[in-house]
Amino acid sequence: MKFTDLFVRRPVLAMVVSLVILIAGLQSIRSLSVRQYPRSDIAVITVTTAYVGANADLVRGFITTPLERVIASADGIDYLESSSAQGVSTITVHLKLNYDTNAALTQIQAKVAQVRNDLPPEAQAPVIELE
Repeated sequence: MKFTDLFVRRPVLAMVVSLVILIAGLQSIRSLSVRQYPRSDIAVITVTTAYVGANADLVRGFITTPLERVIASADGIDYLESSSAQGVSTITVHLKLNYDTNAALTQIQAKVAQVRNDLPPEAQAPVIELE
């Protein structure tokens, strides 16, 4: 006797099983939590360094490039953006989705501290902010 023969011989059983499956499916749909805008934890860390009196090329060469190099080696980074302007360097670090922001912030602070002595003495200490 095949499995399908059981339902062919007993149509009431087939209807009851179908209704149980339908009710279980409807109950599952009701209990499924869906958000219109799901929560995502995309963090951005900004490293800003002032170098008063330096033009954009000097800032890029002596501040932005060394900082970018060490920050890029940190874990959990999706991508970096940087800009160098008259007297200021800004590096924006975009972390991977739902990556531990505290771990990334700590690691970036340690990496910046490693290269701090290589920066020009006239440059102010880099300011690291979590957004």
